[in-house]
Amino acid sequence: MKTWSPVDVPALALEQRGGPLTVHDTATGSRVRTRPADGTARLYVCGITPYDATHLGHAATYVTFDLLQRVWRDSGLDVLYVQNVTDVDEPLLERAQRDGVDWQELAWSQIDLFFEDMEALRVIPPDHYVGAVEGIPDDVTAIEQLVADGTAYPVAVPEDEVTVEGASRVDLYLDLSTQPTFGEVSGWSHAQMMDVFAERGGDPDRQGKRDELDPLLWRAGREGEPHWEGGSLGRGRPGWHIECSTIAQRYLGSSFDVQGGGTDLIFPHHEMSAVQAAALQGGAAFAQAYVHQAMVAYEGEKMSKSKGNLVLVSALRVQGVDPMAIRLALLAQHYRSEWEWTPQLLERAQERLRVWREAAGRATAGYPAELGAQTVARMRAALADDLGSPRALAEVDAWARAVLDGQTASPLVPEAVDALLGVRL
Repeated sequence: MKTWSPVDVPALALEQRGGPLTVHDTATGSRVRTRPADGTARLYVCGITPYDATHLGHAATYVTFDLLQRVWRDSGLDVLYVQNVTDVDEPLLERAQRDGVDWQELAWSQIDLFFEDMEALRVIPPDHYVGAVEGIPDDVTAIEQLVADGTAYPVAVPEDEVTVEGASRVDLYLDLSTQPTFGEVSGWSHAQMMDVFAERGGDPDRQGKRDELDPLLWRAGREGEPHWEGGSLGRGRPGWHIECSTIAQRYLGSSFDVQGGGTDLIFPHHEMSAVQAAALQGGAAFAQAYVHQAMVAYEGEKMSKSKGNLVLVSALRVQGVDPMAIRLALLAQHYRSEWEWTPQLLERAQERLRVWREAAGRATAGYPAELGAQTVARMRAALADDLGSPRALAEVDAWARAVLDGQTASPLVPEAVDALLGVRL
């Protein structure tokens, strides 16, 4: 699948480099250093389910992992970045039915809008942007392996549900009792998992499952639902989690560096994706570190499509808000801290952008770069320490004040603001 347009990232004219990057790993609860021995950092970030436009919670996630990419690149690493898009899933199908539109047309319209938002926010696109639908052949192969290994089992389709021609009369589930790594990503208890499993796409009440938490691998094709050829599985479509297991394995191999997403994906999605991948690759770890963006609230509740309390990037852009101000508002919050969007946050970001641009306009090539070099060094140190973007922004604030107070400066800091923070002045 195509992705959005590339972003020009300037190389900083300094002999020194930043990094190495240390991040907080959800699975261990500790800091880990991301420094792959082969010089290529591998990143997988879970993408959108395209049934509505990009809200600021989404934007915060993709800006966070864009920041991570930029820090890696600045440290001298190559980056291999993969993102999926769940272009077939229950929420998408339900929204299309509600609105009386074709589910594929709905998906493509929202994917295109997402691309426009990412380009406006200057987010570096993934090397591979992969739809769940195009990954179905790999899903089929993987599930057939799990069936052959005895780690997947059938559950009869309810008698009152009509399957399509060529479908089996069973759905397939992963037997979590066969997987010793289950629970290692989240560290949650069974009770904690059960508290959210149903509302996050699980089916704990499905009759015939061996355990309430066992995840769906393959759903036999039902009349009125999209379905695909599934080899020995019969016609149907994959469950949600297997798409990320197989996409990551195809494009990144096993045990890549960072799995990213929002904290609402820790369980069940990242837990299940990881345990399914482990089952497919003999128990090997899915990712070396799991990094999660905290939730963004609005009007007192988590911003989400299901609640409808959304602030849309596209709507702000239509109102004439500079996307760089939106990006600065997001970067002003540390990615692991929950926060609430308010108009005042945007106003502060707009003022910050105005001051930075005024200072950048006074930077002149040929002047000594000591102030700039010191500022960039402190920016790099802040970002290498678990993506400390608020500290990095504060360093640029100090530089801008010094320049506006009459100190001469080179263009080095504006270039670093572009390269490291993704903000074009």
